Amino acid sequence: MSKLHFERQGSGPTLILIHGWGLNGAVWQPVSELLSQHFTVYRFDLPGFGHSTAIETLSLEGMAQAIAKQVPEKALWLGWSLGGLVAKHAAIHLPAHVAGLVTVASSAHFVAGEDWPGIQDKVLSGFALGLQQDFNKTLQQFLAIQAMGSAHAKQDIKQLRDLLADKPLPKLDALQQGLALLQSQDLRAQVAQISMPWLQLYGRSDALVPKAAMAQHAALHSEAQQYQFESSSHAPFISEKALFADKIIEFGRTVVV
Repeated sequence: MSKLHFERQGSGPTLILIHGWGLNGAVWQPVSELLSQHFTVYRFDLPGFGHSTAIETLSLEGMAQAIAKQVPEKALWLGWSLGGLVAKHAAIHLPAHVAGLVTVASSAHFVAGEDWPGIQDKVLSGFALGLQQDFNKTLQQFLAIQAMGSAHAKQDIKQLRDLLADKPLPKLDALQQGLALLQSQDLRAQVAQISMPWLQLYGRSDALVPKAAMAQHAALHSEAQQYQFESSSHAPFISEKALFADKIIEFGRTVVV
């Protein structure tokens, strides 16, 4: 895999920020202003998103390895949604690179099943069909779902749309393959292998990773810390930026040397 595009900001311990499906590294720009006062922040564009070149096959392994090759070892890895799957994969398979793990609105398995809260498979399949029929409309609908239920939903949606427009739109193949990863990847049997400190962050009104998922993830990894943002949906770093930054700074002090 060719090198991924990233922006670097600030000084201090390394903090890697990995965006979710449909977006790019610009989504972190507002909260990076706060985080960069305490960390050297790397905001990556995943392959086919933002300024990173598209690749033939998107995989958690390939994305995790590409990021690991471009940053110092023993960093704090933070992944949002799909990016959380990438960060968890790195924590499991590249533990020498991960001093601490933060996952934001991210599940070990995104698809709902018997006794497992998540996204109905028909919803993800609907997005896949929508990408074929109307690329832009489907992307905008997904952005709206990510903010639905937050205390400032309209403002959050507008900010997400503005940040998406800050860079080139994602490539269709990257969107399709990223959606397939959300549908297919299941790390539930592997997350118990995560050995470094782990902070799991959730939004109370998240429709994509329901709050019921907190108990399920606690059962999978009893030592992980958890926190729920009361006024947020799927993007707490937008809805509750200052509190979000405080949580990362507090956690980072305990794990990053």
